Amino acid sequence: MTDNVENLVLEHLRALRAGQDRIEHKLAEMSNRLTSLETGMIRSRSENLSTLEDVYRQQGVIDRINDRLERVERRLELI
Repeated sequence: MTDNVENLVLEHLRALRAGQDRIEHKLAEMSNRLTSLETGMIRSRSENLSTLEDVYRQQGVIDRINDRLERVERRLELI
């Protein structure tokens, strides 16, 4: 009878251990997915900053062209 109780306890302990192993595996998987998401967000932010820098650079070029055009118009007395 004692062997039956010991076997039952061991069986429950094995089941608990298997459950814990599944939880640890899922946690590791979720941690990897979270790291991937964080990496993607950082990459996206970096791309957005790069795009914003391009917009500001283009606006600077447009402003300089506009200034030159105004000077030409003044010289030609078109304004």
